[in-house]
Amino acid sequence: MARSFTPFQEVDRFFSDLARTPASVGMPMDLYREDDRFVAEIDLPGVDPASVDVDVEDRTLTVRAERKASASNDAERSWLTRERPTGTFARQLTLGSRVSLDRIEAEYSDGVLRLTIPMAEEAKPRKINVAHTERSAQPSVTSGQDTAPAPEGRTIEGELNS
Repeated sequence: MARSFTPFQEVDRFFSDLARTPASVGMPMDLYREDDRFVAEIDLPGVDPASVDVDVEDRTLTVRAERKASASNDAERSWLTRERPTGTFARQLTLGSRVSLDRIEAEYSDGVLRLTIPMAEEAKPRKINVAHTERSAQPSVTSGQDTAPAPEGRTIEGELNS
């Protein structure tokens, strides 16, 4: 049977193979934004939940997990293919300044580690209410009345320019 050659498919496969790293093969991840939080879902099938470790240091979130090889004797087996990697895996995410590091949550269920990374309160968009006051007619100053000078203070322009 003749096999057709499509150069674009071959180039795409080549770059896909280059993009695969040990972390992405052992710990494939989906990352998305949902409302005011980021969510990372990392596939960790066959991983003992007690081996999952998540920590944050200097805005770098690190996930480590271990998938152990089967307990049976490999000498008794004649492998035809072996595609499920074993060992200790690590994956790192660099977190920006817009996330709240102290409110990150992690949950492991059905072989998927779900990290919920909320945005920092100061990074969330918010509405600023505008106060509205009615301007009344300014009283006219007549001669002979003492008026106090306006209090001295810094102006916004002065703050911006200093």
